[in-house]
Amino acid sequence: MNGNGFLKFLLTVLILAVIYFGWVLTGALDRVRESNLRVLERLEQLQHTLTAPTPLVDWAPLPASAAPSGDNIANRQFFDPAAVPGGRLIQATSADTPNLNPLINNEATASEFHGLCVSSLAEPNYADPTEYQPLLAESWEISPDHKTYRIKLRRGVFWDPFTDPETGVKHGPKEVTAADFKFFVDVVKNPDVNCEAIRSYYQDLESVEIVNDFEFVVRWKVEYYGSRASTLGMSPLPRHFYHFYDGPFDGKRFNNDHRRNRMLIGCGPYRFVRWEKDRRVIFRRNPAYFGNALGAGPSLDYLVYEIIKHPNTRFQALLAGSLDQLGLTPDQWIQRTGGKEFTSGELKKYRYLLPQYTYIGYNLTRPFFQDKRVRQALTMLIDREKILRDIYFNLAKITTGPFFPDGPYADPSIQPWPYDPERAKRQLAEAGWRDTDGDGILEKDGVKFVFTMLQIATSPIQQKMMPLIKESLAGAGIDMKIENVEWSVYLQRLNQRRFDASCLGWASPFDPDMYQIWHSSQCDKPESSNYIGFRNAEADKLIEEMRRTFDRERRIAIAHAFARLIHEEQPYTFLFVPYSLVAQSGRYRNVRVFPVGMPVMPYWVPKQEQRAVPGL
Repeated sequence: MNGNGFLKFLLTVLILAVIYFGWVLTGALDRVRESNLRVLERLEQLQHTLTAPTPLVDWAPLPASAAPSGDNIANRQFFDPAAVPGGRLIQATSADTPNLNPLINNEATASEFHGLCVSSLAEPNYADPTEYQPLLAESWEISPDHKTYRIKLRRGVFWDPFTDPETGVKHGPKEVTAADFKFFVDVVKNPDVNCEAIRSYYQDLESVEIVNDFEFVVRWKVEYYGSRASTLGMSPLPRHFYHFYDGPFDGKRFNNDHRRNRMLIGCGPYRFVRWEKDRRVIFRRNPAYFGNALGAGPSLDYLVYEIIKHPNTRFQALLAGSLDQLGLTPDQWIQRTGGKEFTSGELKKYRYLLPQYTYIGYNLTRPFFQDKRVRQALTMLIDREKILRDIYFNLAKITTGPFFPDGPYADPSIQPWPYDPERAKRQLAEAGWRDTDGDGILEKDGVKFVFTMLQIATSPIQQKMMPLIKESLAGAGIDMKIENVEWSVYLQRLNQRRFDASCLGWASPFDPDMYQIWHSSQCDKPESSNYIGFRNAEADKLIEEMRRTFDRERRIAIAHAFARLIHEEQPYTFLFVPYSLVAQSGRYRNVRVFPVGMPVMPYWVPKQEQRAVPGL
């Protein structure tokens, strides 16, 4: 996923990558709730902090005459007519986000926050994510070749009122129109805007033609399978907020407008209240949301994201009632959920497998990683069965590639590379890596096999796993150093390609598009997801063919061929598909697990069990 609805759409619901890593592996996705799958993050650190405790968004009623048109709205059948308004949901995230602009920040949290505040044209059905249902779009028509989409917008949908952070001008509610969608596309296509991860999905979009305020036509240059998701997942972008000055739009100014990028102006189910830097981000139910009148509006008054870095501190906050929902680590799930809070039903546990995978990615510009025999050997030196047993407590599945193993795009005939140190040593020798000076370290052409693995400082899984991998590699003459870094630094290092190896995670979408992560054209783009520099002409050919193929069986066959190629090339050591392990207060009603995860929009709390947000 967009005003950034595309990120919201694919990250929040279709589970697209842009670059979020699996919370079980990294501890950085404790924030997964409605957006359960996120994509890998890459952005510069935000240099300014929000210090004012007062809201930056004005609260005002809509014009009395405003009434959304059309009564068809996505996922209405999953909302409880008996729900009562009020209450809160307080979650935890292990790291603060660089900024709140999801176009230039494709970090998972920014996309999730955006999805709360800004609706997209359509949304996948919770139970069947291949079915698209209307949100901002009242209806649409698609040409047989999927190159032309005619969109009819719902009327009576308004942008939030706000006070301009630079000029001080107050803006009242303004109706969302086709121009806001065209502005989104114009910004995404502007080469000065730092949004490579999103831009790759819109590179073949030819034009957005406005018919009138509430109708527009999206035209694609080529037949592209992802055009439906990219079009219907699109969200508007408020031009009156971002292009507030005279003259042409300035992409660099958009990137660097720190005051605006600390705000969210939306038209969705929640309104941004404030961001207390390094402490919490607060959202309040939008009384003017068009879905409220259609039976698909949220009931919870507040959604709060507390920033708590240490996993034990987060768990203690859950037990104390300061948090209402938390993604658990495997050891917490197994060893710490037997107390009275869980046995009494005060806290409930939810376990489900989601389409995401963790991996070790190798910087392919480094001399030690350029031979696939070496990359295969590295994978065979890692005892994934032991890690699965001792660190994940068997709450994950070993995976072989980028496709969800329980889905049709994965090739079940592909078996994981075995843990086989002797075979790995032979392959390293065949590739020319030998210990010629007897110091215990392999070398080739005068280069010692010494590299550094980035480790996320707040990840308990990595803290346990990396020493095991280091020891195993050392037995084969490879010196893997471990560098513990904060998340913001981690992002900068990836973005600048200043790393040897990293351990992260991606999502596995229901209808995957491998272009953003694997296509050679993305290698040299600083904001792209192909940060390891994978270049392969045959992979490019398969990716492009898959993008043009609408026949599902043919797409699956191409995906299987791509999976076999990636398995052989081994640019990643594919690790695990982890279970989502969620602990949540028993106060909540209408809690359900879907293929897209546990969407919080249908949650509600009986009046007598509702709690206020401390400090509000």
